[in-house]
Amino acid sequence: MESFFRTHKYLVEHLCCPIRRQLMDEINWDDQLIGIKGSRGVGKTTILLQYAKENFPADTKECLYINLNNFFFTVKTLQDFANEFRMKGGKVLLIDQVFKYPEWSKELRYCYDNYPDLKIIFTGSSVMRLKEENPDLSGKVVSYNLRGFSFREYLNLLTKEDFRHYSLDEIISNHQQIATDICKKIKPLAYLEGYEHHGFYPFFLEKRNFSENLLKTINMMLEVDVLSIKQIEQSYLPKLRKLLYLLSTTTPGTPNVSQLSHEIETSRATVMNYIKYLNDARLINMLYPINEEFPKKPAMLYMQDTNLMYAFRPVHVDMQALRETFFCNQIHKDYKVNVGQNNEAQFLIDNKYNFRIEDNDSPNGKHFKENYYAIDGIEIGEGKRIPLWLFGFLY
Repeated sequence: MESFFRTHKYLVEHLCCPIRRQLMDEINWDDQLIGIKGSRGVGKTTILLQYAKENFPADTKECLYINLNNFFFTVKTLQDFANEFRMKGGKVLLIDQVFKYPEWSKELRYCYDNYPDLKIIFTGSSVMRLKEENPDLSGKVVSYNLRGFSFREYLNLLTKEDFRHYSLDEIISNHQQIATDICKKIKPLAYLEGYEHHGFYPFFLEKRNFSENLLKTINMMLEVDVLSIKQIEQSYLPKLRKLLYLLSTTTPGTPNVSQLSHEIETSRATVMNYIKYLNDARLINMLYPINEEFPKKPAMLYMQDTNLMYAFRPVHVDMQALRETFFCNQIHKDYKVNVGQNNEAQFLIDNKYNFRIEDNDSPNGKHFKENYYAIDGIEIGEGKRIPLWLFGFLY
């Protein structure tokens, strides 16, 4: 136990956390069992350690961070460890990489039922369906999703400003004043290209080659998260990797499932399942018309974020695809996104707002009266023409 406390103290004391994530204020830390999901590289471990640093001294015995990929947990059960920790005065157990431990959901349920004086906060892969696939935790765990940096968080980090986030309704109704206030302090368009290339994943701050690191992270998502959690045989990994690459070259677009089935030499049903797994892993986004969902074929596929587009297509990234992917990624966190309801709009948000994404120099379309326009290349908009960059302030 003491070695875990020493590791905890070292990690908290050496925590590099240049920006406080918005999720820190969204989580109800009073709940007994909290799950934080997210794709690799978005900062789940940092969230745990940041919570510890903000609420306990580094040498505390009341809060402890553990990683379940530690070999110690091949011989020690989680529930016994948790009991020993609380018997020694422990109050909060922070568990990283929970899916690396077999029967983790059953043992967390045991701790929930038998150790009401112990709070457990754990992290897991975005591929995990905490409640759907783990009935032990249904009605017990409160889950949250951690995403990569928003454009706002990226700007706050680089400019040392403290811009707040805005709701979609605030942006739609007051975007001109909001953009004016922001542009008095910074030039957001000067930072947008950098964000689209490398700003979504916090590890761009590390002194390593970002593109190589991102490719390594993508492969880890496939090899560990998807294969392990979805229990796919290792021999099918090349098909999954090939599918992801093929999708990256055709997004945004409607997937041709028959062609993809032929290309990766597997059934249409398997292709659809793989697409769903890639969506769960936060590598792609599936968009449907209203009242449709999986297992139907999605109407459109997008890469999850713009950084992934550069990882797969470093030589040439289509600018219109980049604009649409940026918009979809930023708005997807808190709002329901469907395909647009008319020929001009790419997106329908919360079954209420039709949005067309375009460049400032694009020729005007039919301009449906009900449409809103997210315009790239402008600092300040007017009417229903809203700067595209401003949607990066939604979280």
